[in-house]
Amino acid sequence: MSPLMVGFDLDMTLVDSRPGIAAAFRALTARTGVPVDEELAVSRLGPPLRTELAYWFPPERVEEAVTLYRELYPAYAITPTVPMPGAAAALRAVHARGGRTMVVTAKIGRLAQLHLDHLGLPVDELAGDLFAEQKATALREHGATLYVGDHVADMAAARAAGIPGVAVATGHCTPDELSAAGAEVVLDDLAEFPAAVDRIIGLALEG
Repeated sequence: MSPLMVGFDLDMTLVDSRPGIAAAFRALTARTGVPVDEELAVSRLGPPLRTELAYWFPPERVEEAVTLYRELYPAYAITPTVPMPGAAAALRAVHARGGRTMVVTAKIGRLAQLHLDHLGLPVDELAGDLFAEQKATALREHGATLYVGDHVADMAAARAAGIPGVAVATGHCTPDELSAAGAEVVLDDLAEFPAAVDRIIGLALEG
């Protein structure tokens, strides 16, 4: 097995799920009668679903909302979601260098897999329902040598796993915030990843 394993976050790293998630939140509002500001919700993607729903639902209804949202998600959120610029090329760049790829995401695995299948993004491993330092467990288990994400919590995951964090400034976290969170490299987006991959791999394998 190749020593190179690159982990990627999903939302706003590999895929722009904002249109789909907004549609799922609109459907949730229609079903529950509880208004969710979907534009505000999608502006802060990254934390687990329960965290977002707790802003809108009383505590005793959050788990009900989580279950219903996940039931609605395949019908509303998959088709509108698009790949982030450079996502497919970034995965190809890793595979071209004999490496393997994995997605580690706060989204539950079966919904993350629907996105990957729909967009034809080939990854070798998938771990879902993990956030921030929780992601480190999966990264270590699969021998990840670096982790790519758009959120400061992704950089916390990389630190907890003892591997370099590579940030893409495609979510709501700024480059300065990502650097302050410990990113070894901050890219504008994944379109820059293939050109930088050898330098980034060097960081990982030296670490």
